[in-house]
Amino acid sequence: MKINIKATQMELTPAIKEFTQEKMDMLEKYLGEIQVLNCDVEVGVTTHHHTKGEIFRAEVNLNLPGELIRVEKTEEDLYKAIDKVKEHVAMAIKKYKEKRITNHRKTEEIVIEDMMEV
Repeated sequence: MKINIKATQMELTPAIKEFTQEKMDMLEKYLGEIQVLNCDVEVGVTTHHHTKGEIFRAEVNLNLPGELIRVEKTEEDLYKAIDKVKEHVAMAIKKYKEKRITNHRKTEEIVIEDMMEV
């Protein structure tokens, strides 16, 4: 899976890029044979006006056949935000796969019922 990583209002260091790539590569085990059309990851600082420190955000847009999975998380630590966004994308992928299986079974039932009526 090719991943486009972008940083907003901060520098994209090799360490951040490698960590993000590693976490997104972990999602491949959930995808199985599903082809990813596009995967965009954006990390950055939300705003610079917080008095208690910076708030980091991580956003993933995962374009799958028939659906766009978009997850955004904010945390006080960039690495925590990336971890959380990965966990939520994994849950969304599982939900997407279950939905596809359910829809496939429904169409099979309809075809079988149509064949029985004939």
